[in-house]
Amino acid sequence: MDKTEDTPSSPPRNKETPFFVSENKPLKEPEILVKTKENKLSNKSRKKSSYNKKKRQPSLDPTTMYLNEIGHTPLLSANEEVRLAREIALGNDSSRKQMIESNLRLVVTLAKRSVNRGLSFLDLIEEGNLGLMRAVEKFDPELGFRFSTYATWWIKQSIDRAIMNNGQTIRMPIHVIKDINACTRALRQLTEELGRKPSDDELAERMQLSIEKITKLRKKEVKVCSADIPLSNDAESSLLDVFPDDVNGSPEKILEKEDLRQKLEKWVERLSARESEIVARRFGLYGYESSTLDEVGEEIGLTRERVRQIQIEALSRLRRYLEREGLSIDYLFADG
Repeated sequence: MDKTEDTPSSPPRNKETPFFVSENKPLKEPEILVKTKENKLSNKSRKKSSYNKKKRQPSLDPTTMYLNEIGHTPLLSANEEVRLAREIALGNDSSRKQMIESNLRLVVTLAKRSVNRGLSFLDLIEEGNLGLMRAVEKFDPELGFRFSTYATWWIKQSIDRAIMNNGQTIRMPIHVIKDINACTRALRQLTEELGRKPSDDELAERMQLSIEKITKLRKKEVKVCSADIPLSNDAESSLLDVFPDDVNGSPEKILEKEDLRQKLEKWVERLSARESEIVARRFGLYGYESSTLDEVGEEIGLTRERVRQIQIEALSRLRRYLEREGLSIDYLFADG
């Protein structure tokens, strides 16, 4: 009588949409994706000894499995990025795959900033990966910037758009929401500068829009004023934070600003310790989040007015430093 050997069955292929989806030619699914989406694969077909051995090992959730897998992929040097980008432009799929997989950790870093906004962490990563693939297709190595700097814009854009489309909290076209967001930021900035609420004329001049356009935006702003309420109990993030912060509208503009920001941080080191801290906290340098005058005052124990005075002195000094280099501090902080 023949005995059929009991061997573990191979895991079934995932029939869901691959993690790396391309409109033209899908990339081969990384093994970690299969493991991630099939983490509940039954062990019933395994031998008892194998089961006991498995039982002694800590079980990993899909997120941990994915992070462990991408953590083994080496990062690229600047020269390697240029080489791969040029090969990608010639249609090399292998180079495209390597460029994507070497930057998956960047997607995870950016996705972490959008947790608790309506999508799961893995969904955020998946949306970010779509943006990463778009960045790989659009990247021009001759621009002189690192790929990660360029890709950040596309990744954030993809994640933010997915959050808005999924939540459907505000039923308005995305371009209208962006305009309202820009108007709100300009209104806050002018209010701080003038010490009062600006007129529509002043707001129109700052945004370089017609008064009629500003009036329409202000009316729509009232309808979505609840967008400024906190998303969670910590009151540190609001729905406005979900909206894409891309007033300039293109990654190339973001790259220009990033280059200026890096130069600015070097010049900020010439200021006094107090001036450096205030400028960094106000405009989001050195890893700080951008804060209002009131917030900075509370954080460092000064009044709002004193913070404003120190900021004016510091920016005046920085302006002189940067002008010697042919740079403009006004452009850098245009939407700050």
